[in-house]
Amino acid sequence: MKRGDFEPECLATAIGSLPHIDPKEACSLVLRYLPAIPAWPQLPRRSFLENMYAQFGEGFPGVVVRGERIYVDRSQDLDEALERLYLAYLGNIVDDYAISPAHAAGLHTLLSTELKSAIAVKGQITGPISFGLTVTDQARRAVLYDEVLADALAKHLRLKASWQERRLNTLSPNTIIFVDEPYMASFGSAFISLSREQVITLLEEVFQGIGGLKGVHCCGNTDWSILLATSADILSLDAYNYASLLSLYPDEVKAFLERGGIIAWGIVPSEEGALGRETVSSLIDRLEEAMGMLDRRGIPFHHLAQRSLITPSCGLGSLSREAAEWALELTAALSKEFRKRRFGEA
Repeated sequence: MKRGDFEPECLATAIGSLPHIDPKEACSLVLRYLPAIPAWPQLPRRSFLENMYAQFGEGFPGVVVRGERIYVDRSQDLDEALERLYLAYLGNIVDDYAISPAHAAGLHTLLSTELKSAIAVKGQITGPISFGLTVTDQARRAVLYDEVLADALAKHLRLKASWQERRLNTLSPNTIIFVDEPYMASFGSAFISLSREQVITLLEEVFQGIGGLKGVHCCGNTDWSILLATSADILSLDAYNYASLLSLYPDEVKAFLERGGIIAWGIVPSEEGALGRETVSSLIDRLEEAMGMLDRRGIPFHHLAQRSLITPSCGLGSLSREAAEWALELTAALSKEFRKRRFGEA
């Protein structure tokens, strides 16, 4: 499935994490509410190995997971491990960078499941900006500020994304991989020394390993023009809190949609208190207002709705199990009602 071939018309999917421990239970929940585009569940409460950084750090040169900390031990001689990484990268030997069941039980459980009604299947990977700014070396210096490790990291994540996509292709010929970049919410602050060009270059390295649809997710406000300037097919945002800020970039959004882009509206809140206050009706009002802001800036509402997905605003791993299920139920019901109103879907 290539950019422009898929017109989702506000189908529902998820960002990734759930608070469950049992991967079978988590996958069952995903398939119940998101049968059209199921997303494999990340389960950070099951093990620290499923923390979004440890999950995809497996096999990175010098990486150490100790208790609930992940870091890169730069005091080691990393030459051999780096050479192995670059040889795998040059030869596209993705199996050497598989994601093991211990690091992604939900992924491996979903891979053993038959998807009967899926239009596509979704996966996700932590992006190089967020990984590189969160994971440090043994001296607590972010690995993104180490030129050698930053380049290696992008290539490592590219191989991980490629391996994941190949496995998801066994479930469906149509795949979607989101590159999750929560740290982009801090771009431009005094705490991050990173240029627009560096962000795009690192993201593009990972994107080049994804043959199907590729998305980028940021659960805070950022300079949306940067993400819209990449080759991402899908822009995923926390629309519950930040939709009005996306409307400040009408030209970039219009150009993105014209080249076949899709917006994933994270309109269902991923915060427990907010979830308790919302209904399908209130969220439809909120979604229509979010789209309406762009419509008023020259992007036709109907076209925008055709090129949209509906999701929770972020992962649900920090919620109670009951709240996480309610979020998925709301996401599914909102998608169904909105599609019925706008596209006549039963």
